[in-house]
Amino acid sequence: MSGFQPRNPDFESRTRESFGRQRFMETLGAELTVVEPGHAEMRLPYREELGQQHGFFHGGVIGTLADNVGGYAAFTMLDAKDSILTVEYKMNIVSPGRGDALIAIGTVIKPGRRLIICEARIYAETDGKRALCATALCTLMTMENMSDDKAA
Repeated sequence: MSGFQPRNPDFESRTRESFGRQRFMETLGAELTVVEPGHAEMRLPYREELGQQHGFFHGGVIGTLADNVGGYAAFTMLDAKDSILTVEYKMNIVSPGRGDALIAIGTVIKPGRRLIICEARIYAETDGKRALCATALCTLMTMENMSDDKAA
């Protein structure tokens, strides 16, 4: 899809294993649905606990998905011994997160050696129809020789 060549041939399993260690995403109920070189997608079903007072997804939940999906798109581009850390992200909520689920799509724009720039788009989905609710530009830093697996 992206045309990027990952440095690690096992990028997909490594990315899924890393996501599986994120207890916060498990608490939210998010699922990593697509992992490709320079690309990741997530899905998060709506629950009242994830909403704000008007019944929309809370902005903090939308921001969490933007940060994570950008991070995992970047993670696919790393060497097997490296990890990733968010430096910054700038998000714009363009419409309320109103729907049955949020769909997050992260795409690498520039896979630099130290910094990786990604775009995240968050969609609110209802009955299979998606409406853009947020966009983000994410900057992530490669942490060389630093596994995100506590056992490593």
